[in-house]
Amino acid sequence: MSSDNPKASGGLARAQSLSPEERSRIAKKAADTRWGTLREAISQEGVLKIGGAELQCYVLDDETRVLSRASFARAIGRRGKVKGGRRFDNEFQTPVFLSAENLKPHFPKGLDENSKPIPFTHKGAEMIGYRAELLPDVCDIFEDADRAGALKANQRHIADACRLLSRGLTRVGIIGLVDEATGYQRQRAADALARILEEFIAKELQPWVKTFPDDYYEELFRLRGLDYPKDTVKKPQYFGHLTNDIIYRRLAPGVLEELKNTTPKTPAARPRHQLHRRLTPELGHPKLREHLASAITVMKLSDNYDDFKKKLDRIHPRYNETMPLDLGDSDDEGGL
Repeated sequence: MSSDNPKASGGLARAQSLSPEERSRIAKKAADTRWGTLREAISQEGVLKIGGAELQCYVLDDETRVLSRASFARAIGRRGKVKGGRRFDNEFQTPVFLSAENLKPHFPKGLDENSKPIPFTHKGAEMIGYRAELLPDVCDIFEDADRAGALKANQRHIADACRLLSRGLTRVGIIGLVDEATGYQRQRAADALARILEEFIAKELQPWVKTFPDDYYEELFRLRGLDYPKDTVKKPQYFGHLTNDIIYRRLAPGVLEELKNTTPKTPAARPRHQLHRRLTPELGHPKLREHLASAITVMKLSDNYDDFKKKLDRIHPRYNETMPLDLGDSDDEGGL
C-alpha cells in the first residue's frame, strides 16, 4: 500500500534502508531527547523463572540488573495493566503496589530510592524496569505485613504470590540468577579478568630491583637434588619453567599469559627482561613478594621436589590447571 504523502514515503524508504544498528541508535537518541540520557541494556533479554512466574531481565550499561516492570507486576500477583505508561518525570514515584500506608512500617532502609522505576533501552526499544533487588524486598514487605496482621483483603493475593517467589529466591542469589538468565556471567567473568590484569600488569617497564631472594634458589636447588653454586649466578635454564609454575601461574588468573604477551622477545624468542618487571608496584609486586614468601616457607617444610609440589598444589593451586606447562621460556632471575 503506497502513501500519497511524498515526505512519508521518503521517510519510510529511508527507515527501510537503515541497518538494525542505525535504527537502534536513532531510537535511543529520540528516547534520550524525551527523557534525558537513558541507560542501555548490554545483555540479551533473559527469562528468570521463579516459583512459577517468568520475569524478563536485563543487565544495563552500569551493571544494574533489572526486571521488566510488567513481568515484575505479574509475578507478584498484580492484575490488569501496569499504571504509569511511558510518562516519566525526573523524580520517579514509589510503585503503586507499595503505596499503601499499611505497608510502610515494613519498608527496609533505602527502599524509596531502590524502588524507583528505571527507564532504559533494549535494541532501540524503550522499556521500564525495577532493580532486581527490589523483588526480595517486596516479598519481605508483604510477608512481614501478613505476619503482623496488617494486610487488607485486596492485598492477600500479592502476599500469596510473594510466598511462592520467596521459596525460589534469596536476596544474595538474585544477581547471579539474572546474570545466568541473560548470559552476562560470561561477560562479567571476562571483565573481572581484565580488571585483575590491569591491576597486576604495568603499562611501563619497571626498574630492576632484586626480587627473588637467595633462599628461593637455595631451596630450589636442594629440592631438585643439586648443589647450590655460591660463586655464580648461572642457574639451569629449566628453572625458569619451574618458576613459571611455582610463582606466576599461581599469582592471579591470566597473569602469566599477559606477562608473556607484553614482554618483548629476543630473536631467539626469549624474554628481553624478567617478567616481574612488568608487575605494578601498587599490587603486582606486593602480591609477588607475598606469594614468594609463602612458597619459600613451603619449600623449607618439604623433603624433595615431589613433596613440595604436593604441598604447593594444596596451599596455592594453579589458576588454570588445564594449561600445559611451557618448557621453552626462562631467564636468569625468577624464571620469567
